[in-house]
Amino acid sequence: MLCSWIFTSCFLQIPILVCSYRSSECLVRMNYHLTGEGNVVIVGFFPVFAVYPLNKTTDWIMTKFNRDIMIEFKLRNYQCILAMMFAIEEINKNPYLLPNTSLGFEVHNVPNGQRATLATLFGSLSGNGYGIPNYRCVREGMSAAVLTGPSWAISEYIGTLLDLYKFPQLSFGPFDATLSEQRRFSSLYQVAPKDTSLTLGIVSLMLHFHWNWVGLFIIDDHKGAQILSDLRSELEKNGVCIAFVEMILAIRGSFLSTSWKNQVKILESSANVIIIYGDTDSLLSLISNIKQKLVTWKVWVLNSHWDHSTFDNYFLLDALHGTLIFSHHKEEIINFTDFVQTANPYKYPQDIYLHVLWHSFFNCSFLRKDCKIVGNCLPNASLGFLPGNIFDMAMSEESYNVYNAIYSVAHSLHEMTLNQVHFKTRGKEKKMVFFPWQLHPFLKNTKLINHAGDQVVLDNKRKSHAEYDILNFWNFPKGLEINAKVGTFSPNAPEGQKLSLSSHMIQWATGLTETPQSVCSESCHPGFMKTHREGEAVCCFDCKQCPENEISNETDVDQCVKCPETHYANNEKNHCQHKTVTFLAYEDPFGKIFSIMSLGFSSLTAVVLGVFLKHRDTPIVKANNRHLSYILLITLILCFLCPLLYIGHPSTVTCILQQNIFGLLFTVALSTVMAKTFTVLIAFKITTPGKMRRWLLIAKAPHFIIPICTLLQVVLSGICLAISPPFINKDAHSEHGHIIIICNKGSAIAFYCILGYLGTLAIGSYLMAFLSRNLPDTFNEAKFLAFSMLVFCSVWVSFLPVYHSTKGKVMVAMEILSILASSTSILGIIFVPKCYIILLKPERNSLHHIRCTTYARRTNFKPSSHISYIKEY
Repeated sequence: MLCSWIFTSCFLQIPILVCSYRSSECLVRMNYHLTGEGNVVIVGFFPVFAVYPLNKTTDWIMTKFNRDIMIEFKLRNYQCILAMMFAIEEINKNPYLLPNTSLGFEVHNVPNGQRATLATLFGSLSGNGYGIPNYRCVREGMSAAVLTGPSWAISEYIGTLLDLYKFPQLSFGPFDATLSEQRRFSSLYQVAPKDTSLTLGIVSLMLHFHWNWVGLFIIDDHKGAQILSDLRSELEKNGVCIAFVEMILAIRGSFLSTSWKNQVKILESSANVIIIYGDTDSLLSLISNIKQKLVTWKVWVLNSHWDHSTFDNYFLLDALHGTLIFSHHKEEIINFTDFVQTANPYKYPQDIYLHVLWHSFFNCSFLRKDCKIVGNCLPNASLGFLPGNIFDMAMSEESYNVYNAIYSVAHSLHEMTLNQVHFKTRGKEKKMVFFPWQLHPFLKNTKLINHAGDQVVLDNKRKSHAEYDILNFWNFPKGLEINAKVGTFSPNAPEGQKLSLSSHMIQWATGLTETPQSVCSESCHPGFMKTHREGEAVCCFDCKQCPENEISNETDVDQCVKCPETHYANNEKNHCQHKTVTFLAYEDPFGKIFSIMSLGFSSLTAVVLGVFLKHRDTPIVKANNRHLSYILLITLILCFLCPLLYIGHPSTVTCILQQNIFGLLFTVALSTVMAKTFTVLIAFKITTPGKMRRWLLIAKAPHFIIPICTLLQVVLSGICLAISPPFINKDAHSEHGHIIIICNKGSAIAFYCILGYLGTLAIGSYLMAFLSRNLPDTFNEAKFLAFSMLVFCSVWVSFLPVYHSTKGKVMVAMEILSILASSTSILGIIFVPKCYIILLKPERNSLHHIRCTTYARRTNFKPSSHISYIKEY
């Protein structure tokens, strides 16, 4: 006999296989089925073992047996049989439920293939063990309903036939929309709650941990296609991208699936979170390969329909440690664990399955002929002695559904009794004899609260969405195998409260000490925005810093937000800060320099005026028309003070005065220069005394130039003020982090008209002075006037392009500098040479020097005319 506790190592390498053909052959030879007596019988079809030929290629290294077949135990499904027996015993002990009726059961193993399954079903319906269609052998118990599952395929096979007879069928597997089609399966009821909110729960989990790059393994059938469609839609809606999708080949009822060909993709993928959806059979090969490859750095997210107890290996580490599982919420059924622990071959001697298990695991002596143990067992042996990787004592979802299905049938029968349905009697005893289809109205209206407090509804239209417990699979060290509840998902809860998770309780995959990340691209921090990579998923992007004066104060933004004009972006581009209000103040370096220059030059001009007033009777002062010189000097003093209007906080008054005072003062200055030039031209060009010359000189005609030109400037300024007056303007763009208060000129055309008018006066003065450039130069200021006007024009011509290329305070500074430079050119070129002669060369400032110089240098010119000019002015 091969099986012993030492030989249980074979179970750690392969799925749960019977190690001794001698005992396991009984399950095949005797066509395993189990019955329990009762007035009304509930039939159950459970795939509790499978038979495979040994010449098939398998995915695992397994022990080779001497016979041509081997047996695979499916202890998770056997727990469903125990749940059925437990529920029936509870009901039979309850005096208030079916008081005069006892429930019995009939259990059949579901063989591989549709044909063998239907043959077993015919044998059950016929009642004699032989599959004879439309024939029913009389037996003690009346069949009320059939339980099928856990896969939808088994329920579909059997449901297609049962629907012809309107025989009640209850599926205890996961809810499947295909089985709820009334046209095809009008007699089928699904006990499990709807799974429609599963995708929403999975996506909520992804969002909770900020996982936006996931891989998918989905069972390749109609249900997997529906889940994939729903999951893809929900993931994309919430910004979660799919790294890859692989469909799992659905080979029902067998671990002999194809080898795992997707290991390269899953190992090389940057997605650290893998979502797997399928049932126990379809996931068998996939999860076994995951375990063998020791992919321990991934986070697996599974639906609840998988059996971790079916897999194990010799390694201390478990690749599934840290797995997150969405399991239908269910309360604990009282006394079920105790019932399982007390189930043994002595309590249920007719159950061959228990005899085989006791022989395989507890080293009992076995009688091959009767397929029963005969002693020499481990004392007080129990299913609870088996490791968790072989038999899980916790009630599975399928077992919970079986429990609810039994109670649903019992309550329906009870309601049918209370509604006084006529029953036939047979023999001396009154036994319930009815047609199975009579139970349908009561099954459809079933709505009961089970002993755990959960509501059970069979009608698909009234069935509520499932609530989920989120379990964390702990299996380190190997053998711990605890499904720890770490959270819940309630689809009917208010928005934002659907997912409840205790993250601190979660044990992640081996080697991970903190919450793992699964993203295609690292998050763009505040101050950056996402730029998507062409041809890749939306979750794959590069991070680019926000443009100038734009910010992002959140992670992973698609566009940066522009700061208001009153704010500016900080250096990190994640916050808008208030701009500092600034202007060309007296405290600024430029403000101080220009203030000193303005006051200095105006004081210097005042000194020059004082010199001219003190020496007003000297020839050089009189020769250059002292009254016009006085006017020009006084005007220049005011011109030098004009920049003070540009310094300091602008106001409406200063803005209006800036442009108009500037235009008015420079008009007076230039018109004065023009008058002086005109005077020189009259005095020296007209050499023959006559009425016209004397009239112009006596009438002081040049003095009329000033008021006429000034009047034109006043009219021009008045028109500009009426059309578009200057106003205070805030420049928020010229200087980073500052709002510059400046004066807006109002109409740019008006400003250029003023400059153009001043330019016309300057050019006119220059041309007249240019015509007088070759006249005798003793006290003749024609050259100085011409040069000063040339410099004046050069300053303002240079000012225009510079003015347009600058902004803010620099623009104001350029205007002030141009005013000072042009004013200085007039003062320096016209008056400095005269002050030089007056102060440093007084001997040249006399009539004697004038006569001698004039006679010596210009013998062809009459000195009398020159002297006459000096005497007149």
